[in-house]
Amino acid sequence: MEFTIQQIAEVLGGTVEGDATQPISSLAKIEEAQTGSLTFLSNTKYESFLYETGASAVIVGRTLELRQAIGPALIRVDDPYSAFSRLLEFYAQATRTGKRGVEQPSYIGETSEIGPGHYRGAFSYIGEHCKLGENVLIFPHAYVGDRVTIGTGTIVHAGAKIYPDTVIGQFCVIKAGAVIGSDGFGFAPQPDGSYKAIPQIGHVVLEDYVSIGANTTVDCATLGSTRVGQGSKIDNLVQLAHNVEIGRHTVVAAQTGISGSSKVGDHCVLAGQVGLAGHLSLANRTTVTAQAGVGKSVKQEGQILQGSTAFDFKQNQRAQIVFRRLPELEQRVERLEKAQNATEKP
Repeated sequence: MEFTIQQIAEVLGGTVEGDATQPISSLAKIEEAQTGSLTFLSNTKYESFLYETGASAVIVGRTLELRQAIGPALIRVDDPYSAFSRLLEFYAQATRTGKRGVEQPSYIGETSEIGPGHYRGAFSYIGEHCKLGENVLIFPHAYVGDRVTIGTGTIVHAGAKIYPDTVIGQFCVIKAGAVIGSDGFGFAPQPDGSYKAIPQIGHVVLEDYVSIGANTTVDCATLGSTRVGQGSKIDNLVQLAHNVEIGRHTVVAAQTGISGSSKVGDHCVLAGQVGLAGHLSLANRTTVTAQAGVGKSVKQEGQILQGSTAFDFKQNQRAQIVFRRLPELEQRVERLEKAQNATEKP
């Protein structure tokens, strides 16, 4: 694919400084870009590369003032980072999702329906009584079980596994190796100390514009639904247990684990390696920082949570009580020190 700088500027609503007729055929980092590449500058820490880059064009902010002459053309926009992100999305759609038609061998059940403009890669499998919308892309070695519903424009990447009765909305992305709808971790302890599996007969619902990362697992519900709300983005290597509910436009970073029946609100941020205990809830717009462990519900919106240290349970509980009182204890110590100093003065 090749576009002129002017064509790209028009898509981004930007203005061009320099030769707008130059062709652009690739996107690159500013320090690695060569002739024919387009890059961007949003962080002034990297401004020195602007005067050294081999790129044909650079997306920059409208207010950026040049300190010396440069070689590439400039595309000035309000927000360079957002503008470049839009281009990356367009590029990904054009290069990775342009496939259409059916590769063989592949299988689709006789009772299943799939809309026009779809793609089914080699060795993909679609079971019985499935309903897939227009422009759905099923990449090689992907598995779609019986009675699955997939909305318009959704992409199921190579090797993803979608278990029976899963409902996936429009324009979702299921990345390679993800497993949607496998049994939840439900076992009943027995009198002899063994564990008996509890049948998991619920399903998973992914609403529109949800992204599920590579090798992430979303377990089906014991009863009812495990649900990920509209626009939420789940990173690679995340575990969502049975009956978990994720709100709208929430992001969950890699290696996070959310235990069964917990509910995460809208517009929340869970950073890497966060752990949530079961049967709790997080209010809307809660942020949990990396490696934090959440053991109880959060009812107040907009809180930022941090920290987790494991040691003896009873000692930990006592320590937490003292820790919460540290500001008060500090003030008491300061008052005592002032009082002592006052009495010691002649």
